[in-house]
Amino acid sequence: MLKRRIISCLDIKDGRTVKGINFIDLIDAGNPVQLAKRYVQEGVDELVFLDITATIENRETLISLVKQIAFALEVPFTVGGGIRTLQDAASLIEAGADKIAINSAAIDSPELIEQISSRFGSQCVVVAIDAKLINGQWRVVKHGGRTLTPLLAVDWAKEAARCGAGEILLTSMNNDGTQDGFALGITKQVAQTVNIPVIASGGAGDSEHFADVFKYTPASAALAASVFHFEKIRIPQLKKYLKTQNIPMRCN
Repeated sequence: MLKRRIISCLDIKDGRTVKGINFIDLIDAGNPVQLAKRYVQEGVDELVFLDITATIENRETLISLVKQIAFALEVPFTVGGGIRTLQDAASLIEAGADKIAINSAAIDSPELIEQISSRFGSQCVVVAIDAKLINGQWRVVKHGGRTLTPLLAVDWAKEAARCGAGEILLTSMNNDGTQDGFALGITKQVAQTVNIPVIASGGAGDSEHFADVFKYTPASAALAASVFHFEKIRIPQLKKYLKTQNIPMRCN
């Protein structure tokens, strides 16, 4: 049986880790390098670094910060934010990123997925999908949750996989930061539709929420931020709990 992963996300703004609710009302959550080191010590399986305002501010991801975090890590490290070209991706991989997460640029130019996949391998390409439930449909939103697109989340996930994505990072904007649980319905739909791993994101509030997403969807990983940042959930205890629920977990 496929072993599930626990992933911590560092949302970065102005060089600091931040966290909000439904992508707004951001508050400071700490130093990203210190948090990354703590998560590695606690046994996190992977880390995701998202420079959340890089795209809308039209600037490059903070390369120097990526280098600092990558130097501190011994686990796979995904970086996203402001990646618009193959060269942007190459610069981040050179700085220490193991995987590249693309969102808005992939929507605007799906060929970018194929370009990065062809150059570095599909395992390096994570397509991040921010989905919002509107009138009963999970619609794709870009530009950090600011621009609604006509795309449906399931359809876009299928197309991203066809273009060469190696993984989907699916975030429910409705659930993000609420700590009310993951969006199980859309997570299940997407994970059942594509033949690549899907990371569930948005809404984790307690250990039972992680158990639910693994029991009731085929998601291969679950990502959280604030519950780890503010130590509402500690990763070692979370993994122990999930094992008691007969959920096979990665060991590291």
